[in-house]
Amino acid sequence: MSNSENKISLVTLGCAKNLVDTEMLVGGLKNNSYEIVEKPLDSDVVIVNTCGFLDKAREESVDTILDLGRLKKEGKIKKLIAMGCFTERYGDAVEDEIPEVDKVFGSEEHASVLTYLTGKEFQKNDPDFQRSTLTPKHYAYLKISEGCDNGCSFCSIPLMRGLQQSQPIAWNVMEAKRLAGSGVKELLVIGQDTTTYGWDFDEKKGIHDLFDELDEVEGLEWIRFHYAHPAHLNRKMIERYSTLDRLIPYIDMPVQHGSEKILKDMRRGLGPDGIKKRIDSLREINPDIAIRTSMIVGFPGEGDREFDELLKFIKEVEFDRLGVFTYSEEEGTHGAEVFTDEVPADVKDQRKEQVMMLQQSINHKKNKNLVGSTQRVLIDICNEQGTSLGRTYRDSPEIDNYVKIMGKVKPGEFYDVKITDALEYDLIGEVC
Repeated sequence: MSNSENKISLVTLGCAKNLVDTEMLVGGLKNNSYEIVEKPLDSDVVIVNTCGFLDKAREESVDTILDLGRLKKEGKIKKLIAMGCFTERYGDAVEDEIPEVDKVFGSEEHASVLTYLTGKEFQKNDPDFQRSTLTPKHYAYLKISEGCDNGCSFCSIPLMRGLQQSQPIAWNVMEAKRLAGSGVKELLVIGQDTTTYGWDFDEKKGIHDLFDELDEVEGLEWIRFHYAHPAHLNRKMIERYSTLDRLIPYIDMPVQHGSEKILKDMRRGLGPDGIKKRIDSLREINPDIAIRTSMIVGFPGEGDREFDELLKFIKEVEFDRLGVFTYSEEEGTHGAEVFTDEVPADVKDQRKEQVMMLQQSINHKKNKNLVGSTQRVLIDICNEQGTSLGRTYRDSPEIDNYVKIMGKVKPGEFYDVKITDALEYDLIGEVC
């Protein structure tokens, strides 16, 4: 590539795991004298890291590529590269149907992207690919594994990301230390199914072993646990919520449904009673634990009875945080081969709204219980108007709630905040 093409803009779609992939690539680009710019119109080359999970994500990926393709056609950018989950599965179609795309790569082909740009040979584990984080300085993600072995009937992730490959404990600890040394205070542990971490190792090290080591990393104050499969959450990991200092009482545990029939058809390996037992164990170990989950409505076979069972389940458990997806038939999955997508789209949307309204009322009740209390809050944003946004341990960045604070505080710092009011999702407070 000529020197006139050294400004690169990256567009990342989808989840935090995709963001980590982009960060790896950014590190490689910076180490090879490329300038990273925020806006595509300010760049010579645009790299889109696509998402292929669910219909809406695929639509967003296609729309983004088409929009950038128009910019290239108009001569406003010189090169357009697409990579990620979507192109992992549909790369040939992208190359055939969108000629403005210069090159297509898969989800973890950082080295190939850099080789294409520079003409030099790079390997995936090349030292050049030390991450350059794109999150605020005080928090970062630690992706401990890639791929998934579970075979849930609705999920296409194994088709895009392959089977599970866990990063060695030593590598994860080294990366955590490096991040802590750069100022990271909150480490968010992610993977496709973090509870099966290490199962692909010969020595069969588990997720609890990793957390034992991460808890010793100096500089970290919060370690947050994401994407725990309830069927694989064992007693040893649950017990860590009472023994580890830096592991905060928060768990992101996608449950997906509350009906025995639907969970069986989803191939989730655990019914509603078993899930409740896991939740009861977590709350017994640490009564203050915040449990986030996600649900899917409109799965094939979800009639009124099954949906009512889901609503009843949510009412009984009272999750602290909950997100909802409508079922999307994923080509190549067990669900697509065995079931017909029989729930009408308008019914799916109505059910999604019902679940969100129910969760809103639960969330509001829990928030009101915090009024008058003092919470430790990590500040994410302080705007020019003097309003700041921070999070308690109950809230993960981007996906959960905020504490709104009037007055000037410093981003990346912890403050004791008295909660003065509660909204449906957010809290209002003042620094003590």
